[in-house]
Amino acid sequence: MTGVVIQGGHLIDPAHGVDGKKDLYIDGNGFVVGVGKAPTGFKETKSINARGLIVCPGLVDLRARLREPGLEYKATIESEVHAAVAAGITTLCCPPDTRPVIDTPAMAQMIQSRAWRFGKAFIHPLGALTQGLEGKLLADMESLDEAGCVGFTNALAPMTDTLVMRRALEYAATLDLTVFLHAEDPWLRNGGCVHEGEIGTRLGLPGIPEAAETVGVARDLALIEQTGCRAHFCNLSSNRAVAMIAEAIAHGLPVSADVTAHHLHLTEHDIGDFNTLCHVQPPLRGTHDRKGLRKALKTGVIRAICSDHQPHEPDAKLAPFAKSEPGISALETLLPLTLKLVDEKLLSLSEALTLLTHNPAEIIGVETGHLGVGATADICIFDPEARWMLTEDKLISRGHNTPFLGWEFRGRVIYTLVGGKIVFEAGEK
Repeated sequence: MTGVVIQGGHLIDPAHGVDGKKDLYIDGNGFVVGVGKAPTGFKETKSINARGLIVCPGLVDLRARLREPGLEYKATIESEVHAAVAAGITTLCCPPDTRPVIDTPAMAQMIQSRAWRFGKAFIHPLGALTQGLEGKLLADMESLDEAGCVGFTNALAPMTDTLVMRRALEYAATLDLTVFLHAEDPWLRNGGCVHEGEIGTRLGLPGIPEAAETVGVARDLALIEQTGCRAHFCNLSSNRAVAMIAEAIAHGLPVSADVTAHHLHLTEHDIGDFNTLCHVQPPLRGTHDRKGLRKALKTGVIRAICSDHQPHEPDAKLAPFAKSEPGISALETLLPLTLKLVDEKLLSLSEALTLLTHNPAEIIGVETGHLGVGATADICIFDPEARWMLTEDKLISRGHNTPFLGWEFRGRVIYTLVGGKIVFEAGEK
């Protein structure tokens, strides 16, 4: 047996409780065949020196819009999978709000085949919950599941008919599928673009109250209890919503939740004087909400941190705040923003990596996010001490719309491997 050995690194594999200096052995087919000790007859064909570096499973991002098909002027699958592997991300979930919508097996297969062509990160599509995301007729979830969709969602399109939502959850429950929910009451949102609070009032911008999220969460939890559907709440932004999810989990409902990396670091105050780079959906909320989100990470109520990557062309952020397009180009800040939580003593490094690897992989039910013997060798190797500043010339993503330009980060990806092959090495673009 011949293959690659990653030598001298500090291996962190939360799924198997590994946290220490161990070599990793990978066979020629791209599978892990030894942890800490070479298997009998193993012959090294290539060695990667990981001394002083952290070796962990490749990151799993639950939500990244790649803009293809339909919005290629913003970004493409090719440009964004290159950005993903440069950020240590080896698995991505693509929401169905592409053009056309991912509501047919052909669309789901096209997204996956495009990703396979580039041989970088794996893309798992999320199928549409309703046809065309119109909230009227249910999509053929069974066929979409067979075509490779790992979950179902109406993305940011509101499901205003509660009966249709109930039928969708019943259908998903029958097939044991996971539904991804963006809980928000569209009438309470009412065209708002910022949190309904002091900053929005001062700037004269229409606000979105916390109740828009909590009313949406309450409705969806009632339907989950009724149908028994397994559900995942996306993009939680308020402390009250987190408390409701915690209560639901305590009562045994099959629910989980995630948060974006930017909601853990920014608040409504970062909008300053109409900084459109901070225009996101759901909006940045108050300091109290950010504190609640962080606490929920520590207690396990929130099980994953995602990028919610939304690359835009420059013009999309040049309009007045309320007319600008929401979203942050966030693939390349997912790991460093999470490592900031380690620096701030909120999480241990192992806890932080659990939120980026094992937990999100479990949520979508894929065999990745761990490095046990037999696992596919999707690996992120990063220097935990490397300090660097985010500047536009360092961004590989087509979208440069990030409020974190000029921030200094600690932790830089050195190698990314997918299926045992090096797909990114620091210093190469």
